[in-house]
Amino acid sequence: MLGEEGLSRRRSWLIPDLSLSLLAATVFLVVYFVLHKLRDNRDLSSLPPGPKPWPLVGNFGFFLIPDFILRRRTSEAKPRALSSPHVLLTDLSRVYGNIYSIFAGNQPIIVLTGYEMVRDALVNHADVFSDRPDVPLITIITKQKGIVFAPYGPVWRQQRKFSHSTLRRFGLGKLSLEPSVLEELVFIKSEFLRLGGDGGEPFNPAPVVSNAVSNVICSLSFGRRFHHQDQEFRTLLGLMSRGLEISVNSSAFLINICPWLYHLPLGCFRELRKVERDITAFLKDIIAQHRAGLDSTAPRDFIDMYLLELDQHGQEGGAGDSSFSEDYLFYIIGDLFIAGTDTTTNTLLWSLLYMALHPQVQEKVQAEIASVVGPDRVPSLTDKADLPFTEATIMEVQRMTVVVPLSIPHMASETTTFQGYTIPKGAVIVPNLWSVHRDASVWENPDDFNPSRFLDENGCIVKKEFFIPFGIGRRVCMGEQLAKMELFLMFSNLCQAFTFRLPQGAPPPPMHGRFGLTLAPCPFVVRVTPCTSA
Repeated sequence: MLGEEGLSRRRSWLIPDLSLSLLAATVFLVVYFVLHKLRDNRDLSSLPPGPKPWPLVGNFGFFLIPDFILRRRTSEAKPRALSSPHVLLTDLSRVYGNIYSIFAGNQPIIVLTGYEMVRDALVNHADVFSDRPDVPLITIITKQKGIVFAPYGPVWRQQRKFSHSTLRRFGLGKLSLEPSVLEELVFIKSEFLRLGGDGGEPFNPAPVVSNAVSNVICSLSFGRRFHHQDQEFRTLLGLMSRGLEISVNSSAFLINICPWLYHLPLGCFRELRKVERDITAFLKDIIAQHRAGLDSTAPRDFIDMYLLELDQHGQEGGAGDSSFSEDYLFYIIGDLFIAGTDTTTNTLLWSLLYMALHPQVQEKVQAEIASVVGPDRVPSLTDKADLPFTEATIMEVQRMTVVVPLSIPHMASETTTFQGYTIPKGAVIVPNLWSVHRDASVWENPDDFNPSRFLDENGCIVKKEFFIPFGIGRRVCMGEQLAKMELFLMFSNLCQAFTFRLPQGAPPPPMHGRFGLTLAPCPFVVRVTPCTSA
């Protein structure tokens, strides 16, 4: 054992050794940091300009900057909602230009603002900018399969081509699907009357509209509709809604930073896994039922057609070269439900809200429908060409709201030069569709609700190339024709049947909406009054 003197001598040797080690480690870290920083500066110098990223978190902290600071930088007097990233990103373009960079950690994100910039990237450079980024939460749930989030390439092209042609066969954008939509409108009207009552009691229209829109997808995918009181159907819709809410508006978002959090047996992480399991069980059970009752001579719906295609590839001995599988079918059905329900539902809800806020526009729509259609029948797709103001009103709602304001993120599949900058392979590309539809250089008074901007001097619809609510390029929304059809039929029929008003004395809901996978209106209630001529 060492005495006190021995311990003291040992400490005298240890302290210099420890100091030298710490000094060496510090010097190493400083040199490494400087070299790393120099390398980063060299790499970043060729990127588009942008706000300086913070250590570790990148520019995520910028979204917390108080509003008045940003207004000083942009000379913008009008306040914005801090919960609206699309508005913030549009404001940043006034400082850094129509193409700029921000960072999520060390991941570069290239933001495209305005129609010309978005079109140049997604149309003229489609080969490079049509891929999807690997977002951990989305990758875990979708396994990079389906149509919406799958990587760009031969598999995606094969699956999208088949899906689009099959949906067209079952009426996508055609008159043959109109009876399915009109059947749902009978349900919507009866529920509005029941919920509103004789006294025009205020109610939330969202659940009714969501059920009806989802049932149109069911008709295409499953060959059947579900009664709105069907517990299984209501459970599915609730699960999908809850899954989206957890993914966007909870701590589950942290899975994108630390993927292992997905497996935690607690809180929102455990709930998200349960939601995923329950949706999987529901959809795979429906696929199994279709497999058991499959008739090659009389396919009933999308699932039947996909299973027949899968069997055909197997019979030809080309299964090794085919991407068709029951597993892939499951993810496509999930995409159809989420993409086909959420976007159309929210656009229709925005439409009803705007009618309640702009009674003079609502009256003009109703007068046009009464003049062209009359009281003895309901509007049909065949009336669309004769109802230009009604169509223009729908288009203006889409322009004002843009339910997918930042599109679905794209990714650069290879390093390329774009607009004089070097865009590295793997960079996330964000087309800001909101900025396209609020651009004062192409829209007069873009923040004003004015359906007449889509009409010429003769009252005919004017097609504007910078009106792109469904996106542009190779990733343009596959369900665009279905959405247009549903929106026209549902909006025109509901305006024929009812007048929509906000409760007397109640303030209007905030119009910045709720940002998530789509831009939904903030919760609101309406009063409906049956039109005497309906």
